[in-house]
Amino acid sequence: MRRREFITLIGAAAGLPLVARAQEAGRIYHVGSVHVSHRTAPYHVAFYEELRRHGFVEDQNLVVDAHGYGLRPEQFAEHAAELVKAHVDVIIASGDAPVRAAQQATKTIPILANTTDMVGGGFVASLARPGGNTTGFSVLSADLDGKRQEILIDALPKVRRMAVLADFNVTPPQRLQILQDEARARGVELSIHRVARPEEIAGAIDTAKSSGAAALNVLSSQFLYTNRQIIIERAATLLLPAMYEWPNMAEEGGFVAYGARLAQLFRDIFARQFVKLMQGVKPADIPVEQPTKFELVINLKTAKALGLTVPESLLVRADSVIE
Repeated sequence: MRRREFITLIGAAAGLPLVARAQEAGRIYHVGSVHVSHRTAPYHVAFYEELRRHGFVEDQNLVVDAHGYGLRPEQFAEHAAELVKAHVDVIIASGDAPVRAAQQATKTIPILANTTDMVGGGFVASLARPGGNTTGFSVLSADLDGKRQEILIDALPKVRRMAVLADFNVTPPQRLQILQDEARARGVELSIHRVARPEEIAGAIDTAKSSGAAALNVLSSQFLYTNRQIIIERAATLLLPAMYEWPNMAEEGGFVAYGARLAQLFRDIFARQFVKLMQGVKPADIPVEQPTKFELVINLKTAKALGLTVPESLLVRADSVIE
């Protein structure tokens, strides 16, 4: 189905007020999306699988905006505006820029959002009382950038030069300065490499390696996560041990990762919040949530390929070790 056809279909079904449609038997629910990631991402799959368990089934009573996935930044605002014109029941958005585009497009349609910091980013008033038309969860991954850097230094106790790969559009200079200061306190020189487009990633990692970096901390970013295979493969080619933000990134071949399980957050939090929204609960009355469990995953197969021996003191701290 083409984008315009989807918009037209939703528009035709939206002729009645939302309240009236919510009271109709056999209601069709229309979900709009604003995502950088693709529909096949494991966390999206987990989300829709959980919705099915709650009775929201695609191609039966659930129409999903397939064209809202894999968007480029310049498409966010236009697509969000199209969804508003189509009167979708909810807009689901991930990442600061997509959520901001959705909020700028509508003050009335519920927005189910996840960002690094929902409160700190100004997307909601508070966790307990979001206010407005937005709720969701904070992934807190950026708050863990420093923690991941510490773990990477612990994994490589002899390292003296490291690099950071940062999303130009997400990571503020002050956070980078804090990471540099923290690395310096551990006797490590930290170089910063910022990227904004996929085609810049491999070159930035090459530059980090050629500048003498012996390890790479890949900072929190949906853009970097979406392009994780580029990073994992390039780091492997250059024999550069790298730290990642999500456990599955180590399971997919990265050296080490520390963070929450994104698929679990979508399944356990997002799906539950979606159900409440479709039951008529206002976003302002649905608290924003945060992950409570974080996992350290170490890939010893990758470590061996890199010629590394991981300290036993770190291995005993790991939640999962891939051998």
